[in-house]
Amino acid sequence: MQKIHLVILVGISYLLFACTSENKKVHLTLGHILDTRHVVHLAMEHMAERLDYYSNGKMEIVIYPGGQLGSEREMIELLQIGSLSMTKVSASPLEGFVPEMKLFSIPYLMRDRDHFWRVLNSDLGQSLLDKVKVARLKGMGYYDAGSRSFYTKDGPIRTPEDLQGKKIRVLNSPTAVATVKALGGAATPIAFGELYAAIQQGVVDGAENNPPSYYLSRHYEIARYYSLDEHTFVPDVILASLPVWESLTLQQQEWLSRAMADSIEFQKTLWQKDSDKALATVKAEGVEVIYPDKAAFQEKVKPFHATFDNSPIGEQIKLIKQM
Repeated sequence: MQKIHLVILVGISYLLFACTSENKKVHLTLGHILDTRHVVHLAMEHMAERLDYYSNGKMEIVIYPGGQLGSEREMIELLQIGSLSMTKVSASPLEGFVPEMKLFSIPYLMRDRDHFWRVLNSDLGQSLLDKVKVARLKGMGYYDAGSRSFYTKDGPIRTPEDLQGKKIRVLNSPTAVATVKALGGAATPIAFGELYAAIQQGVVDGAENNPPSYYLSRHYEIARYYSLDEHTFVPDVILASLPVWESLTLQQQEWLSRAMADSIEFQKTLWQKDSDKALATVKAEGVEVIYPDKAAFQEKVKPFHATFDNSPIGEQIKLIKQM
């Protein structure tokens, strides 16, 4: 099936490259792994609408949700060869391309949502987006993905000691793995689409994510304890294929950039409302929501923070703490 998808996408890519004349309609393909009810998908639909408006119908975005075109990693690879135009990924898996992206996965570095957005909108945040060029990618912008917290199947996480011996699914990120290890758990990277079954079958004891993803994935049905420790604020990153981006005219790039900027603002306004609604819904469904003392968790990861001292990442950590 993946080979069939690849053939289809290569064909789409060919059409895109063949139609970059300003007199012909440019078709961009955008794939992601989320549910169509997710605020990120709604923001992408808004981007498509704005691009149609700015280009006066000369450009369009066709969205493939729900992992139809593969995992985040597979879609990144499709971007690199120009067989997919755009995708959404969490910043954490991008560590393999841009080591500095690990900043977002360092626990308790972001104080709150306002601090998080100051970092994203800073020169540092923009420089991280620009660095994905080394992987034949174009960083288009950030979406809010809230804060990540633990949810578990067989018992709540109230203190770091409650993580001892528990297998926790994490993003495919060395820093995310190290974070759970620092807190006493056993980190297990698993594809998001496989996670429901993994929790259900006991492959892992739990996972960590934001409230909308926890709710829309229906993980609350089998992992009934949600501990809002908010250990990381990891943004979503909208990526474009660098070969596709460079095939566009300057005018087409401007239209797409403007549509992206509108989409970011639209998504920010929806995110907090959607997050609050998701949390209220899972509570109504009988989930036990725990508000642990974060100080104990913050103390536990201090030795992990210290491992970055006297390094370029350590200097960036200091800069973020001063923002």
